[in-house]
Amino acid sequence: MSSLHPVKVIVIGGGAAGFFGAITCATHHPHTQVILLEAGQQPLAKVRISGGGRCNVTHACFEPTQFVQNYPRGSKALRGAFSRFQAKNTVEWFTDHGVQLKTEFDGRMFPTTDDSATIVNCLMRVAEQAGVRIKTQVPVAAISYDQSNTYPFKIQLKTGEILESDRILLATGNNPSGYRFAKALGHTIIPPVPSLFTFNIKDQRLQDLAGVSVSSVRVRLPQAKLEQTGPLLITHWGLSGPAILKLSAWGARVLYDCGYKSPLQINWLPQEHPEQLKEHLLALKSEFPKRLIAANCPFDLPRRLWKQLVNYIGIDEEKRWSEISNKSLNQLIQELTQGSYNIIGKGVFKEEFVTCGGVNLKEVDFKTMESRCCPGLYLAGEVLDIDGITGGFNFQSAWTTGWLAGQSIGKLKDI
Repeated sequence: MSSLHPVKVIVIGGGAAGFFGAITCATHHPHTQVILLEAGQQPLAKVRISGGGRCNVTHACFEPTQFVQNYPRGSKALRGAFSRFQAKNTVEWFTDHGVQLKTEFDGRMFPTTDDSATIVNCLMRVAEQAGVRIKTQVPVAAISYDQSNTYPFKIQLKTGEILESDRILLATGNNPSGYRFAKALGHTIIPPVPSLFTFNIKDQRLQDLAGVSVSSVRVRLPQAKLEQTGPLLITHWGLSGPAILKLSAWGARVLYDCGYKSPLQINWLPQEHPEQLKEHLLALKSEFPKRLIAANCPFDLPRRLWKQLVNYIGIDEEKRWSEISNKSLNQLIQELTQGSYNIIGKGVFKEEFVTCGGVNLKEVDFKTMESRCCPGLYLAGEVLDIDGITGGFNFQSAWTTGWLAGQSIGKLKDI
């Protein structure tokens, strides 16, 4: 094939995975002609808005077996992939191309400039230097494959123009068109549903507490037997924060199936055992009998939240610790450790939109990212049934699968 013509590679999708795949292919395989097609006006749109405009590039965990534990779907397939290109390699790649990254207290990694434009400009510059031709505002209408043709892939643009190529990298993110193209080329699509979202909850215990945060809570979906621990943020519409977002990711399909209406259990004091909690409160009752219950929170909880929980179980604001009954004491412990709330819908997590679902991972060779259904078709990023929790994990799977695809897609093959 190489003696007749250079290898023509077309990358469909100008996001993180598409760019990284295009750059890797053009850099490692100079005999290739790489064209990147982006339907929108600007490539790397998600990179620009991620992390509040700072771009959470990856996460500072450099042990692949630990890293994969942050993927509700795709962890098994990514284990081998991360052994070849992981977060450490991402940091080295950006450092080698003039971008320094910093690690925040929770492990998230950002450019030291705190500006996503640093990442966007780097990728654009390196792609141009590598000879990648970037075409914007060129939405693809259809893709066909015929192995008997000189160029087996025909890409029909919505303008009517037809492009031909030897190989394709499909990196369309969670855009429905990408799933349609993959299905037309023989793939099975796991129906995509939202992941990483906040919970809509209307409850008097949360009323007027928007902006209040708790550093560590345990949240549980009892029907699905799923739970997560971490920081929680009370919002105008309900609950957000890392604990909620992680629970939404692992519970994405369960919550979708029940129409985002589900009981939610909250343990506001996960570090406390209920029996120890009771001893603690009884000691408080004995040592400080004249203190007002509502005005004196004995735990590391926001005072406003404590007051709401105390009021909810019917303890009067003027009641003192000496006056609390055993029944009220048990109710308070129940409320602190197993408070039951009702999810009535889902919100969104900032501007980021992550889905679970996509191309069935069994149909992709994760050593090369080549399709097992259609020779010459490669896939990377969110078009695959892979999703991670918040914290840089979704970008890392994009960098990794893009890099693996780019390494393989330009290799000369025996005919």
